[in-house]
Amino acid sequence: MSTHSLLDALPPESRQRLLDTAAHEVPLVLDSRVFEEGRRADRFWIIRSGRVEVDLHVPGRRPAVVETLGQDDLLGWSWLCSPHVWHMGAHVVHAGQALEFDAATVRELCAADAVLGRAVYKYVAETVAERLYGTRKRLLQLYGPQPDIAED
Repeated sequence: MSTHSLLDALPPESRQRLLDTAAHEVPLVLDSRVFEEGRRADRFWIIRSGRVEVDLHVPGRRPAVVETLGQDDLLGWSWLCSPHVWHMGAHVVHAGQALEFDAATVRELCAADAVLGRAVYKYVAETVAERLYGTRKRLLQLYGPQPDIAED
């Protein structure tokens, strides 16, 4: 993806409106859960510093880490489409800071401003596609055919 962060993908006026209306700075507290799979997705984050692991619940086991996110990464996209429920969870592994956005406010801003809406939806769609491709590659590495190892 060519754009570094969601904020970079927005025209300056839209960016400022989004920041002024829907965002505030929050700490990413070490070892805390940012959100839980199955719960209501009512916000999202742009990570400023620190690291967050996105994980998937696996019955009887520890959560499976799907992705590790850091500076400028978008954390969360389930807020954008109904039913607005997290499909995964997230856990802070290195403390830091993030911009937290109120999802309902952002959806309202996107509905009222077509330029902002297109930019947000396009960025989120590209992010989801990129991460799905990365997940596919990781799964193939884990579960795909393994090369034969020659014996000595």
